[in-house]
Amino acid sequence: MRYAQHVDVLASHSMLLAIPAFVPAVAVVAVVVGIAMRDRRAERRQAERPGSEAAVADPLDREENG
Repeated sequence: MRYAQHVDVLASHSMLLAIPAFVPAVAVVAVVVGIAMRDRRAERRQAERPGSEAAVADPLDREENG
């Protein structure tokens, strides 16, 4: 594809049409990653607290040990 001299093509039509498809997908991924990071930080804080019951909170550990 050849353009006239001194013409800057900033985006083609196909790129502009793809924006409505990718923006919601990127937003969903950002929300999921944000929630996962928040949950991991909360688990880490709870495990660092003295007297925490982090090991008992896992149902698989209770079945194996009891």
